[in-house]
Amino acid sequence: MDTNLPAHAPEQATARRLLVLAAVCLAALCMPLSFTGPAIAIPAIAAELRGTPLALAWITNAFMLSFGGCLMAAGALADRYGRKRLFMAGMSLFFLTSLALAAAPGMLALDLLRAVQGLACAMALSSGLAALAQEFDGPGRARAFSLIGTAFGVGLAFGPFLAGLLIGRTGWRAIFIATAGAGLAALLAAARAMRESRDPQAQGVDWPGALTFTGALSLFTYGLLQAPESGWGSAASLGLCGGAALLLAAFIGVERRAARPMLDLTLFRLPAFAGVQLLAAAPAFSFVVLLVLLPARFIGIEGYSAFDAGRMMIALSAPMLVLPVLAGMAAQRIAAAHICACGLLLAAAGLLWLSTCMPGQPPASLLGPLLLIGCGISLPWGLMDGLAISVVPVERAGMAAGIFNTTRVAGEGLALAIVSAVLGTFTVAALDGAGVGAQQAAQAGPFLALGELRHAATLLPQAGAAELAQAYGTAFRHLLYVLASITTASALLILSFLRHPAPAATKKAALPACDAPS
Repeated sequence: MDTNLPAHAPEQATARRLLVLAAVCLAALCMPLSFTGPAIAIPAIAAELRGTPLALAWITNAFMLSFGGCLMAAGALADRYGRKRLFMAGMSLFFLTSLALAAAPGMLALDLLRAVQGLACAMALSSGLAALAQEFDGPGRARAFSLIGTAFGVGLAFGPFLAGLLIGRTGWRAIFIATAGAGLAALLAAARAMRESRDPQAQGVDWPGALTFTGALSLFTYGLLQAPESGWGSAASLGLCGGAALLLAAFIGVERRAARPMLDLTLFRLPAFAGVQLLAAAPAFSFVVLLVLLPARFIGIEGYSAFDAGRMMIALSAPMLVLPVLAGMAAQRIAAAHICACGLLLAAAGLLWLSTCMPGQPPASLLGPLLLIGCGISLPWGLMDGLAISVVPVERAGMAAGIFNTTRVAGEGLALAIVSAVLGTFTVAALDGAGVGAQQAAQAGPFLALGELRHAATLLPQAGAAELAQAYGTAFRHLLYVLASITTASALLILSFLRHPAPAATKKAALPACDAPS
C-alpha cells in the first residue's frame, strides 16, 4: 500500500466516479427525452411550420434512424480514439444541435438537425457506457448500470408530461432548450471527472459495413414512409425498397469477408442469440410506437391539450420505474424466457383492450389498457440487457451488447416507419370505405393518420369532424390488431428460441437466460 497517498484520496476517487455516473445518467436521460418530447410536439410543430405528412414523420424517424444506424460505428470509434473524447464530442454536438433545433426556421432544417442529434446520441451512449464500465466493477458496476436503466425509465415515463408542460407554457421550442440544458450539465460533469480510456486492441471502424448498414436502413425507412402517399406499388416506393435490399445484401457480403466484422453473422447460428435480437425488437411494436401514435391521437383527434396528453402518457410508461427491477429479482427463481414471454402476452392483451376504446370515450377508459401495456412490457425490459450478453461466449460479450443495442434502436426506427405506413394505409382505406373518393382519401389520409384532423377536414369539406374521427378510430383499431398479433407471435418465438441452452462459456452468467433443455 502506498503510504504517500493522502487520507482523503479514496473519498475523492469515489466522488469522481459518482460524478462520471451522473454525467452518463444525464446523457442517458437526454435520449428518451429527445424521443418522447418531439412526439408530443408534432401537432404544435405542424401548426407553426406546416410540412407534408412525410416531413412530419421524419421528425421522429430521422432521430431514431441516425441513432440506431450509428451505434456500432460509434462504439468502434470510442474504443480506438478514446471514450472520454468521443463522449465529449457527442455531448457537445448534442448541446449545439438542440439549440439549433430550438431556432429551426423550417421543416427541412428541423429534420436534418434531428438526424444530427441522433448521431450525437449514438456517440454519447456508446462511449459513455464503455467509460462507465471502466470506472466500476463487480456489484458496483451492476448498480451503476441499473441507474442508467432508471434514467431511461424516467425519461420515458415523464418525458411526455414535461414536454406537454413546456409546450403549454412556452411553446414547442422550449423542449429542445430543456434537453440542451441537460446535455450541457452532462458535458461539464464529464469534462471534470471522466478519465480517458481506450482499447489497445481496437482495429478501427468497419466503414464499408457501417455505410451499407446505415444506407439500407435509410432507404427502407424512406420507402416505407413514402408508400402511403405514392402507393405501395409505385416506382418510388419499389425503387427505395429495392435499393435497401441491394445494400443489405452488400452489407452481408462485406461482413462475411471482413477480418474483424462490425457484425459477426455467425452469432445468429445460436438460437438463443437470435431470440434475444427478437426480444430487442419486440417492444418497438407493442410500446415504443405508442409513444408517438398516442400523443398524435390524444391531441389531434381527441382534442386534449399537450399537457393533458403528456399526463395520460404517464399511465403507459410509469411501470418502467418499478417493474424492471422486480423482474430482475424474479429471474433468480423463474426462467427469464417465461417472464419475457408472459410480459409480451400481457402487452398484447393490453393492445386488444385498447382497440375497444374508440375516439370520444372518457379518458378514464384508456387508463386500464395503457397500464396493462406498460406493465407487460416492463417485465422483459428489465431483463433484456443481461440476456444480450448471457447467451454468447464471454469473449463475444462486447460485440453482443453492441448488436443488441443496435437491433433495439434501429428496430424502433423501423417499427415507427412500418407502423406509420400501415396506419396511413388503413386510414386511406377507412376514408374510402366511408364514401370519400379514392383520390381525396389518398390526399387526406396521411394527414389524418398523423392526427391532423383540421388539415384533413380542409381537404375533405364534405366530411364532418365526427366522421373523420370515426374513420381514424377504425384505422387505429385495425392497427392495434396487427400490433397485438406481432407481439403475441414474438412472445411465442422468444419462448421457443430461449429454451435452447446457452453456450458453455456463459453458464456462470448471473441471469438465468434460458430454461434447462427439455
